[in-house]
Amino acid sequence: MAISEPVREAEVSPGKPVFRRLVLKLSGESLQGPQGYGIHGETVQAIAREVHEVSELGVETAIVVGGGNIFRGSRQKSLAIERAAADSMGMLATVINGLALLDALEKLGCQTRLLSAIEMHQLAEPFIRRRAIRHLEKGRVVILAAGTGNPYFSTDTAAALRAMEIKAEVILKATRVDGVYDADPEKVAHARMIERLSYMEVIQRGLAVMDSTAVTLCMDNKMPIIVFNLTVPGNIRRVVLGERVGSTVTAD
Repeated sequence: MAISEPVREAEVSPGKPVFRRLVLKLSGESLQGPQGYGIHGETVQAIAREVHEVSELGVETAIVVGGGNIFRGSRQKSLAIERAAADSMGMLATVINGLALLDALEKLGCQTRLLSAIEMHQLAEPFIRRRAIRHLEKGRVVILAAGTGNPYFSTDTAAALRAMEIKAEVILKATRVDGVYDADPEKVAHARMIERLSYMEVIQRGLAVMDSTAVTLCMDNKMPIIVFNLTVPGNIRRVVLGERVGSTVTAD
């Protein structure tokens, strides 16, 4: 199946994944759970169980994780830290989150590798495109940390870039709402969810999917994005099996 073509309902077989290789984008906030900061053990374990379940279906899974639950470079103004330094701190926070996910997955018996865009050999393998692909081909879950390794680029952009590099078929953007809305559903009671939309709609309407750099990169390479609610148990599996979950962003 070409990555530029949406999955048709007739092509979906019950219990059979519709994607061979994917990138799951997790925000740092998705790991903080109900405590509102840091790393919440039960939440990380729940995410790990869902990822392991998808991996067991034979889906090659790469995870790009953010660091906003620990430190977000774009929110550092009150600390008077220079932007490049603050972004570097944020990238290190993603490595901490990656280690937490690695531990949770390995405790489930899931072979996992942590690759970092910033070299730190004692903690993670360096990101090498062919190495990442080889790990995926061997059935290992690959956690991609430290963003792109460069300041001024978000982990959304890192997810888009890595998806192209490892030849993923789709980006699954995990959020805490059901999909893409025409207004913030946490603030606007009558906000409407949009099931299908194009990259240009996202950019022109300024919709909160991924940042504009990431969306443009996906548009240029026809990489589909599925935005879904991570807080609903089983949603990752449902997306992978082709069920109608969340919002899909494609060229059409």
